[in-house]
Amino acid sequence: MADFRLEVFYTVAKRLSFTKAAAELFITQPAVTKHIHELENQYNAKLFERNGNHIQLTEAGEILLQHAEKVFDLYRNVEFELNALTKRKEGLLRMGASTSLAYVVAPLLARFRNKYPDVQLSLITANTEQVEKALLAKEIEVGIIEGYSKNTGISYHPFLKDELVLVCSSKHPLADRNSLKPADLKSIRFILREQGSGTLEVIDHALKQVSINIGDLQVEIRLGSTESIKSYLLNAPCMAFLSIHAIVDELSRGELKVIDVDGLSIERDFNLISLQGKITGLAELFFRFAKQTA
Repeated sequence: MADFRLEVFYTVAKRLSFTKAAAELFITQPAVTKHIHELENQYNAKLFERNGNHIQLTEAGEILLQHAEKVFDLYRNVEFELNALTKRKEGLLRMGASTSLAYVVAPLLARFRNKYPDVQLSLITANTEQVEKALLAKEIEVGIIEGYSKNTGISYHPFLKDELVLVCSSKHPLADRNSLKPADLKSIRFILREQGSGTLEVIDHALKQVSINIGDLQVEIRLGSTESIKSYLLNAPCMAFLSIHAIVDELSRGELKVIDVDGLSIERDFNLISLQGKITGLAELFFRFAKQTA
């Protein structure tokens, strides 16, 4: 257990009220004041500035708050890990993942099952919009998605960085080019993901930064998965934006080529999602595991 005085300070710092902190901690307001004074004497620094009925953190208080958050986070992790060690984890965890994340999700689930063999996993794959709908309908407890979607009923937790790059077959007429100008994209035949795809949303957002609308692109076909896009690329003079993680093997074999676009960088977060509110049970177990192993 952390120093109780630090807990008192943390609560006051978060509420910016001695009265609210006292009520939350079930102690008297004079006791709160006493603990804060003891900390200020210990560190020889003033932690709060008082202005009538209002208080705010001093520079020293801000520093202590940052470290207090790390201390309490460490204690929570210790408690969780010890509980995970001594308590059997079992049951069914229902999950959903964006179709384009199979190359990320499959290894993660395999590692999770190796560590927690008594937890059964059920996974549906769909586009980001459909995974979010499944979560809101309580058909799943955890989702892994890409994109900029922000639904007020959903809590989003970034856990892995990714980059989308422009890709074509090594036999494409432009494969000998190392870079293109944004305007060149308008004359290229593209393979795009379907509407509702988080990947499509990310691409659309990024192209606008170089004054290109996704509607300006010549769409050859829309496909629903990364694997189908890669297969199509290998057999047609088209281009597509794909995750760099998804084309490692094809690049090593010389089958696909990455071409830079001047001024264009497409980065994104893969997000773990849950319903708003406290995450508990197997969902919390998976969230912690995913963040620690990402």
